[in-house]
Amino acid sequence: MKFRLLKRLDIYIIKKFIGTYFFAILIIIGISVVFDAAEKIDDFMEKSAPLKAIIFDYYMNFIPYFASLFSSLITFVAVIFFTSKMAYNTEIVAILASGVSFKRLLYPYFVAALFIGTLNFVLVAFIIPRANEIKIDFENKYVKNQYVNESSNIHRQLSPNTFVYMESFAVYSKTGYKFSLEKYEKNKLRSKLMSDYAQWDSTSNKWTVYNYYIRDFSDRKETIRRGEKLDTLIDLSGQELSQRANVVETMNIFELSHQIKKQKARGADDVVILQTEMNKRYAYPLSTFILTIIGVSLSSRKVRGGIGLHIGLGILLSFAYILFMRFSEMFAVGGLISANVAIWVPNVLFAFIAFYLYRKTPK
Repeated sequence: MKFRLLKRLDIYIIKKFIGTYFFAILIIIGISVVFDAAEKIDDFMEKSAPLKAIIFDYYMNFIPYFASLFSSLITFVAVIFFTSKMAYNTEIVAILASGVSFKRLLYPYFVAALFIGTLNFVLVAFIIPRANEIKIDFENKYVKNQYVNESSNIHRQLSPNTFVYMESFAVYSKTGYKFSLEKYEKNKLRSKLMSDYAQWDSTSNKWTVYNYYIRDFSDRKETIRRGEKLDTLIDLSGQELSQRANVVETMNIFELSHQIKKQKARGADDVVILQTEMNKRYAYPLSTFILTIIGVSLSSRKVRGGIGLHIGLGILLSFAYILFMRFSEMFAVGGLISANVAIWVPNVLFAFIAFYLYRKTPK
């Protein structure tokens, strides 16, 4: 009889948790779509964006992105909302008085959190990257101005013995200025190509260098060759240098892992951005469990302020978590803290807060 009652209680809490979560998701997404449409309507009209593309290419891919972005906040608010209501109606007191421990009460919450966390991980790992690819392509056509790469002094290690350098790169013409290519053998410079500029040809996947000269070094002498134009094949495409910073959002976790290894070998500056993105995709889904414990611990007791006090405190802590995560991300990208450490610091800190609140909750 008690087992049947617990099973019914588990289903009741799981339904409440997941139902409130998706209801809140719909409200947040609806508000986000309205505000985003109001902000971008002038761009859509100015660039004659087709209505079909706006709906299916942009907003249908905008929805999963924002659902994932606000998932932590919504999880917390959902737990606070329906648990506070149960506490206000003295349901929590009745459950605990019947002999069910607070630890056992958390079981259905963890089941629901596992479902939400897994769903969120699948979204950020595999589904949202493809959606972002379509959304960003739409933004590039109809919303944002033509991208200009502001990077200067671009260094890349193409292989253990090959290095390339450009003083600057113009995206619109796929041209790198003050281009040089160095090849080493046993830590000794064997060849150095220098040119005024080099242009990427996407058809042949080759770089064409102009007004160049090549210095070849042997053990005994140096040879110099000059010319006006030369095609060279190197493992660096113009697309890589043309990518916006948010291109990492279009990679699934396997592509992201491969790109991290590749950019590490090349000594690229953007490897920190890639590592930060990879850590976020694991840290955010895991936060579902941490915020669930905090939410239950805060809202399971009946207080004089009622549901409003719990919801206010829940939203405050949710924004504190999101703000802390954003600051950590900035420190990681800025190189002040390792990306592998920075992104996990908020989870570790809030895990301690969750443990403290769990210990202090009347049982």
